Amino acid sequence: MTLRRTLLGISPLAALLGYAALAQVLFMAEVPEAIRAPQGERLVLRAHASGSQIYRCTQPADGKPQWTLKAPDAELRDEQGKVIIRHSAGPSWQHTDGSTVTGKTVAHAASPQADSIPWLLLAAVSHEGSGVLAQVTSIQRIHTHGGQAPPSAQCDAAQLNAEIKVPYTADYYFYAPSKGGAR
Repeated sequence: MTLRRTLLGISPLAALLGYAALAQVLFMAEVPEAIRAPQGERLVLRAHASGSQIYRCTQPADGKPQWTLKAPDAELRDEQGKVIIRHSAGPSWQHTDGSTVTGKTVAHAASPQADSIPWLLLAAVSHEGSGVLAQVTSIQRIHTHGGQAPPSAQCDAAQLNAEIKVPYTADYYFYAPSKGGAR
C-alpha cells in the first residue's frame, strides 16, 4: 500500500494529530540530560535571541574585583524574524501579547562552544498576563554563542562599577504542562 493510499484512509483529525506530534518531535532540541525539560511538559514556543549579557565590575567580600552578571538584554525572534519577546533582568521574558514569565536557574550544562555562556534549564517562578507565556513552566537556553564575562584582569579597582555589554546569541525553548500529562 502506498503512502498516498494510507494517508487517504486516515481521518483528517487523525492526520492533523499525527502531524502535530511529528512537529513536536522535530522541534525539540537534543540537550544534555541535566537540562532536559521535565516529564509531562510540551514545547509551546521557541525563539532565537540576539543581544548582550551585561556585566558589572564588582568587588566581592574576598577583595578581588571581578565581573558579575547584571542582566541579559536581548530580543527574541520567531522563525520569520519578527521580534516577539524582550528578555531582561529577572531573568524575565515579555511577549508582545503582554504575557511575562520570570525564571530561576535550576540546572546548567557547559556550552559546546568554549567561549560561550552555559546552556540552562530555568523553572518559572512568576507570570503576568494571559498570553502564550502565562502557562510556561520551564525554559531552556541552548545553542549559545558568546556572552561570557571578560577576563578578570580587565576588572580592577579603577574599573569598579563599570559595565560592559558582551554580545551573545541563543535559542530559547518554552515549555508548559501537557494536557494529557505526557510529552
